[in-house]
Amino acid sequence: MALTNSTMLPLGTKAPDFHLPEVVSGKTTSLATFADKKALLVMFICRHCPFVKHVQKELAQLGKDYFTSDLGIVAISANDAKNYPDDAPDSLKAFVTEQGFTFTLCYDETQETAKAYTAACTPDFFVFDQERKLVYRGQLDDSRPSNGKPVTGADLRAAIDAVLAGKPVTDEQKPSVGCNIKWKSGNAPSYFG
Repeated sequence: MALTNSTMLPLGTKAPDFHLPEVVSGKTTSLATFADKKALLVMFICRHCPFVKHVQKELAQLGKDYFTSDLGIVAISANDAKNYPDDAPDSLKAFVTEQGFTFTLCYDETQETAKAYTAACTPDFFVFDQERKLVYRGQLDDSRPSNGKPVTGADLRAAIDAVLAGKPVTDEQKPSVGCNIKWKSGNAPSYFG
């Protein structure tokens, strides 16, 4: 496990489009899937990472809390499934059921979507406004597997609530911390490492 911070993509960046299979239904998901939503949360997660395991109940709760809101949520796993079989689509499908996720979980086999978002770690969070401009990137909250702080989702929820209320999101944003995305051999992007 390589402890990795998120890259902190510049605020205002337009959300890169993607066309990825959803692990439960196999249907293709893209930015257009969420066109009717006021805000969009893009999360890079996986199944095996201890940092994701630490927050998975909060991620499930977040999905439930915002299910009927004007927030679209998509989670993406981009890990190399050959070397990390827990992060293969069939395992991710079981993960959705086990955790009761109400949001879409996609698999990024080519890792091109992760690169487009400059995703570096799991979990990594990006919130976009109605024009799909980046207004938040960073941590879920201050909790980490070893620091004893409760998992609340406070930072991410504050950003989401501000966007949904039409208010500005604070510029004081802390990077997410987690395991590095498991890049396929020779596929690690230049911003990583």
